[in-house]
Amino acid sequence: MYKISILPEEIEKMPLGSFPGKIQVIDKNGIDFVRAIAYLGTQRVIGFDTETRPVFSPGQHHNHVALLQLSGAERAYLFRVGTMGMRKLLCAIMANPRILKVGAAVHDDVRGLQYYQKFEAKGFIDLQKIAYEWGIRDKSVKKLAANILGVKISKSQQLSNWEAEELSPAQQMYAATDAWVCREMYLKLLKSEKHPLTPEELNPPQPQQVQQPKKEAAPAAPAEGEDKPKPKKRRRRHRSKARKAQGEGQAIAKQDNG
Repeated sequence: MYKISILPEEIEKMPLGSFPGKIQVIDKNGIDFVRAIAYLGTQRVIGFDTETRPVFSPGQHHNHVALLQLSGAERAYLFRVGTMGMRKLLCAIMANPRILKVGAAVHDDVRGLQYYQKFEAKGFIDLQKIAYEWGIRDKSVKKLAANILGVKISKSQQLSNWEAEELSPAQQMYAATDAWVCREMYLKLLKSEKHPLTPEELNPPQPQQVQQPKKEAAPAAPAEGEDKPKPKKRRRRHRSKARKAQGEGQAIAKQDNG
C-alpha cells in the first residue's frame, strides 16, 4: 500500500530519480523527426509532459507551450513546438487511442498544444485523476514519484527559460525525466493492488478556527495628578435643578411683594 500523503522530509531522504536512456531534441522536420515518430508509434505507453517559459512579472503576456516531451522506456524526445509547431505526425500520436499518453494535469497541456494545431486528444491518462484509486491523495509529480517509485525528482530547472536558443543538458534531463517518470509510475500502479480513498480521506475536513468574542476596551484610567472627568449629563441636570429652584424663588418673592 502507498501512503495517503508523503511528507517533504521523507522525500529528501530518497535517491535521485532521473531518465536513464537517450535524450534527443527535435526542433525541425527531417529524418530525426520521422525516426522519433516511428519509435513512439511502436510504444504501448509513453510518458507525456510539456514545458512553458515562466512569467515572473504580473500583467506580463502569457507564453505558449515551448516544449513537448514524449518518452518511452529507453528513449525520450523533446519536441520544440514553440519553433516547429505541431506537425501532422505529432498530432496523429496525440490522437491515437492505442498509444497511452500518461502525464499529470494533462488537460492544460493538451489545450496548450492545440494552440498550434487542433487535434482530437485520445488515449490520455491523468495520474492526478487516478491516484486516489490506490489510496494516494498527493497531486504533484514530485510527491507522486516519491510515493509510488520511492525516488526524488529534481525541480531545479522548472522555472528556466524553455525558449532559449539551446536547451542545456540540465534542462534536457529535467524535461525527459518529468515525462519518463509519469510512464514508470503508471506501470507500477498497474502492478499494485488498489485501495481507493474513502470520501473522508479524499476530502478531509478542514479545522475551523474558533473566533473569540471581542472584549470591549475598558476606559483609560486618568493619569496621576489628573482629576476624574465629571459626567456631563449629571452636571446639566444639576444646573437645570438650580435654575428651576431659582425661578420658583423669584416667583414666590413677587407674590409676597404683591
